Amino acid sequence: AHAWNTKEEAEETLRETLESGILVAIRREKKVAGFVGAHPEYPFGWEMHPLAVAPGMRGMGLGSLLTARIEREAMRAGALVMYLGTDDEDGATSLSEGDLFENTLEKIREIKNYSGHPYEFYQKCGYQIVGVLPDVNGPGKPDIFMAKRLTEE
Repeated sequence: AHAWNTKEEAEETLRETLESGILVAIRREKKVAGFVGAHPEYPFGWEMHPLAVAPGMRGMGLGSLLTARIEREAMRAGALVMYLGTDDEDGATSLSEGDLFENTLEKIREIKNYSGHPYEFYQKCGYQIVGVLPDVNGPGKPDIFMAKRLTEE
């Protein structure tokens, strides 16, 4: 995923999420500290988007809390799988190197995180990399697809 370029882009994403899915927010000290959305894209598969935590609130577990909450809400609505795309537009992973159309599965298996790419956050939340779309954001800028089977815990 990537940051919005304008406030209008962020507001449009939130509007679209509210129209077709679920949006959950966490407030701290009367301000929104973070939010997450999800919407159905398949009969039993929901896409998580967006997930955002205010810069000053990161590293406090809010992202994990939001992720768990949106998963529960999606399960209540019938979801069996949650998935997401997390772009690598800045060369933050080894998947940005070379031709990702060659030895794709091996490159996914051997992925390295060079500079804090969020795929590792999602792995800690139980997601796994299930595929990539090479070059969709430009040469060497893949979208990394991750998914998780939703179960009651």
